[in-house]
Amino acid sequence: MKDKLNVVMIQEIEAVAVLLVELEEQHKYIIDKDIFGMEACINKIKEANKNIAHMEVQRRELTESRDMMELIEKFKDAELENNYYKIKNLLQQVVLQKDTNQLLIRQGLNFTNRILNVLSPVRETITYNGYGKVKK
Repeated sequence: MKDKLNVVMIQEIEAVAVLLVELEEQHKYIIDKDIFGMEACINKIKEANKNIAHMEVQRRELTESRDMMELIEKFKDAELENNYYKIKNLLQQVVLQKDTNQLLIRQGLNFTNRILNVLSPVRETITYNGYGKVKK
């Protein structure tokens, strides 16, 4: 079981690394403002997520949904522990890259909305409602 778990974890490391590469590629397209490149990345990211989910299911079947730290302490295998920490580190990098990409996209959308408001402002008069709040 230890060897099978190690193999699955190595495959999971490779799958998460692929996702990280795809997110970095998406980041490059966001910086370059390449809409078609960003759209092409979506399918690649979805495919990488499917692969990660498949590896996760395999790992959970092997471990019977037990805690990984419990198994690492049970087997006392340095390679297993090293792979576990590699996965955790890669996942933190993926979350950071994903959050960065989302922030950049939101900033771009916010800027676009402000420019649109400057070019064609709302022509309605702003009034107050019965509660004293501004009604747009």
